[in-house]
Amino acid sequence: MGQKINPLGFRLGTTQNHHSFWFAQPKNYSEGLQEDKKIRNCIKNYIQKNRKKGSNRKIESDSSSEVITHNRKMDSGSSSEVITRIEIQKEIDTIHVIIHIGFPNLLKKKGAIEELEKDLQKEVNSVNQRLNIAIEKVKEPYRQPNILAEYIAFQLKNRVSFRKAMKKAIELTKKADIRGVKVKIAGRLAGKEIARAECIKKGRLPLQTIRAKIDYCCYPIRTIYGVLGVKIWIFVDEE
Repeated sequence: MGQKINPLGFRLGTTQNHHSFWFAQPKNYSEGLQEDKKIRNCIKNYIQKNRKKGSNRKIESDSSSEVITHNRKMDSGSSSEVITRIEIQKEIDTIHVIIHIGFPNLLKKKGAIEELEKDLQKEVNSVNQRLNIAIEKVKEPYRQPNILAEYIAFQLKNRVSFRKAMKKAIELTKKADIRGVKVKIAGRLAGKEIARAECIKKGRLPLQTIRAKIDYCCYPIRTIYGVLGVKIWIFVDEE
């Protein structure tokens, strides 16, 4: 039929859980939804801003040989800090925010959590509620589609061939215990005039099976020749 649906929303209540846990009256539901969006955007902007600052300081202070080794580390995908999921749990007087991140080096620095809490307090304006932020490291980072999408984005911004970036991302999944992966990228690939889509698949990917646990992400990449879209499906396991 050609009918498409988000694999995560399709499996809510079976293999996927909600990322927000709270109750509200119907007239206050939209306010709570907007508050969740502000919290998530504030956390992502904070990490992106501080990651850029850290990389600029390192380039200014390091020698050329050390900068090359740093870039090699980024090629392996080991030093990218990517948020895989943000869970928000609201109580009467407390908002619990659980950040699931692949490599939490930035947020483990002294004073980083306190600074992030101050930014969130200003953004949310919750006078009667206090914020509680917890950091959880993802056990298998290369099992998360967001981390693979960030890796592909980093490679494409450094003028690496899109086919090579897709193949290397699939190779990283060998370190994780998964049963199948599919990577699709669309747009003006390699700067061509006509937009097209390319896809690489490895293993099984039963999208119509509800009991199959599938992780999915859609990630935009801004390049000098336009915006590219990356979609990644990962078949983790079947219940």
